[in-house]
Amino acid sequence: MSYKTSNPAFTPYFWDDKARGGKKMTIGGIFLKSLFCIVLLTIVVATVWNMYYNGQSIKWFGSGGMLAAIVISIVLSVRQQWAPFLVPLYSVAKGFFLGAFSVHIHAKYPNFPFQAVVITITTFLVMIFLYKTQLIVLTKQLRSTILIATITIMTVYVVTWILSFFGINVGFIRGTGWFAIAFNVFAALTASFSLLIDIDYIDRYKNRAPKSKEWMATWGLLVTLIWLYVEVLRLMRKLAIR
Repeated sequence: MSYKTSNPAFTPYFWDDKARGGKKMTIGGIFLKSLFCIVLLTIVVATVWNMYYNGQSIKWFGSGGMLAAIVISIVLSVRQQWAPFLVPLYSVAKGFFLGAFSVHIHAKYPNFPFQAVVITITTFLVMIFLYKTQLIVLTKQLRSTILIATITIMTVYVVTWILSFFGINVGFIRGTGWFAIAFNVFAALTASFSLLIDIDYIDRYKNRAPKSKEWMATWGLLVTLIWLYVEVLRLMRKLAIR
């Protein structure tokens, strides 16, 4: 357990209660649960889009969905036995956030969200390829670097989010200057490599961890994939404005 990951869903705590007998976590089980959560998320996103184009207010869906997802993640971190209920609920919360976030960008830059989805899926497949072919070797130093980068990025985002409530706009991060774009690229690359590490964790513990951990593995993948999608869409928007 000396390996590190930048995803909170795959910390050593994830594996504390190793299975002794019984069914084990499988790739197929994770795939089906991930597919279910993605379909659920997509339905919520489509509902939010429909409400928006029907003239209904979705003003608080973005911040409300994000806040709900954070609370669910905190609870899920300490109550993993609730994962079969909380992980789908997390998907619903993120669906509200992504629905509001994406529709506003789509309204000004048509098809950007769909292009971001394609880029996210392609990146995921590329990371699987890189992992399986070992073109990138996940050394301890690389894992630690990604962990530090992730913590730094998340800290910056949390601080700027809090400052926004006081009317303070951190332009060098949220703006469209070249520094903001460079930071966005850095965040997208970090999300991509975090996905690579998460794939590695699942591969190492497939057929070893208890079957119930499939929900936690699903949550971990959702966390990284959604983060990557958001970073890609933000970057596309900033470049379009430039």
